[in-house]
Amino acid sequence: MPFDRIFKDQMGRTVQISWPPRRIISVVPSQTELLFELSLGQSIIGITKYCVHPHEQVKQAAKVGGTKQLNIPLITELKPDLIIANKEENERSQIEELAGRFPVWISDITDFEDAINMIGLVGEITDRADQANALVTVIKKGFGALQPIKQRIRVAYFIWRKPYMVAGKDTFIDHMLAVCGFENVFTTSRYPQITPEELTEAAPQLIFLSSEPYPFREKHMDEFAALVPKAKIQLVDGEMFSWYGSRLQYAPAYFESLVDMVHVK
Repeated sequence: MPFDRIFKDQMGRTVQISWPPRRIISVVPSQTELLFELSLGQSIIGITKYCVHPHEQVKQAAKVGGTKQLNIPLITELKPDLIIANKEENERSQIEELAGRFPVWISDITDFEDAINMIGLVGEITDRADQANALVTVIKKGFGALQPIKQRIRVAYFIWRKPYMVAGKDTFIDHMLAVCGFENVFTTSRYPQITPEELTEAAPQLIFLSSEPYPFREKHMDEFAALVPKAKIQLVDGEMFSWYGSRLQYAPAYFESLVDMVHVK
């Protein structure tokens, strides 16, 4: 039988959970994928419309809106005994409203260690500690074997168009770039909006166009090549750089292939 337990989330908040939870709502795509990886599919009753992995399994859960536009009446109707959220990906006011009604566990992730810590903690709060620890071992082994570029390459990582926005300092994307040996040319803030002139002046050797949240495609490459003719333009899988759950087990192999592909002598 479930019984109440107290846990701390990554915000330092105490969360009282009827443990183990049987009715879970996840409002963060990468953490939704993690829950399915931990064999919790039967307990997941609600996810966002952006929770797309694993493709077949996510179809079973109710869609409770977008990460920043949650359908609070529907969530209330579903009566979860645990909601798993994230400081950056969800709107604070909505999460605070939900926390007044239900147990809400919030992650706060800016680097690899935060992600590893989150996976372990999610394993604890869902009664999947052994599976989570096994996953952490696999992820650490993969990243431990990853060989970064020896001579750092200056890169701009684009996440949006019109206006141009890039991933900057203190973001998980920035940390993943550094792990690969790339040097981020934009570090004034977390997600700075930049002008074409600022991009030209920064003169990155490499420009990454992410697949999310803006879906950059080959047709967009020419406009960046016109602004920085000497830069190499590369489309990248945004999930590998920004999803900090179980997808991390696949990231090292992707990063290795990317490093080989874009290496600048």
